[in-house]
Amino acid sequence: MDKLRQTGDPLADAVIFKLHETEGIGGVRSMFSWLNSSESTSSYQIINEFIDRNNTLPDFADKKLMHQGMKFFIKNQNQIGLMLACYSLPYCYAGADGAKVLAMSQRISTDTLKRLEETGEFVQIITQEKNWSNDEAMRKILKVRLMHAAIRFFTEYHGTWDLAWGKPVNQEDMAGTNGAFSYIVLRGMRKMGTEPEESDSEAYLHFWNVVSVIMGIDKALVPSNLREAFVMDKVIAKRQFRASEEGKLLTKALLDTMEKFIENPLLKSFPAAQMRFLMGDEVSDMLAIPKASFEKKLLGLIPTSFIFRGAEGIKR
Repeated sequence: MDKLRQTGDPLADAVIFKLHETEGIGGVRSMFSWLNSSESTSSYQIINEFIDRNNTLPDFADKKLMHQGMKFFIKNQNQIGLMLACYSLPYCYAGADGAKVLAMSQRISTDTLKRLEETGEFVQIITQEKNWSNDEAMRKILKVRLMHAAIRFFTEYHGTWDLAWGKPVNQEDMAGTNGAFSYIVLRGMRKMGTEPEESDSEAYLHFWNVVSVIMGIDKALVPSNLREAFVMDKVIAKRQFRASEEGKLLTKALLDTMEKFIENPLLKSFPAAQMRFLMGDEVSDMLAIPKASFEKKLLGLIPTSFIFRGAEGIKR
């Protein structure tokens, strides 16, 4: 794992380095703007060639399982949205060194709602089966892969990154994010009283494993079943979870944004209570999540949902 913490995504990184070599820093910045757009074709041939060359499913991909995993998402998308907002994202922020990259970018702490909407849009696009037929899902994933490579480049380019923290957006952190979007979602649903069928859980994990490999994660870090996902989560959490100013900053920005969509002032503590219920006090304390014991007990009995994309909220 130590070696993988110093590893990015060699194929995507090589594209960014080549673009910088031929077009300069302005070319990389231009490409980064394109990655944030809805345009499918870049003005740089090297970028288009990378997307065309990697526009294939990994050899282990099972289309039947992928279909089942996407069907599971559609059926449970409101509750999964809650898990992503109140469990997966702050859970990632507990990884102290990985949180430094997110904090340095400032987009999550200064434009949190936009970031939430982008994440929600990404999940919505890749979980629609039609988007795998028209290549929209694949292109969206590969654009995110290139964005990670660009973030690695810019973070190291400015000379403020310490490799003692690992390479920016490294293999371990990407594997942890994959787990947060797959296994941790399933664990959260169980905590909320929903017990997914084992076949649906395995299918959902398989779907995200396919997405992860397309995104550049080493197959050695892709769990083949829920037991392996459990073990990997424990290993990464033991290695990386600790209190950090960056993790606290990111979590506060997330909580502040979510609270804006709650009209009833008596329920403003709902997001914090939900996070504490899902993550437990140890991780919540690392992130300085306010304690809200009464709501926490209530949430343990009454499943609720949060509209992840931010256009709507919890209204009472």
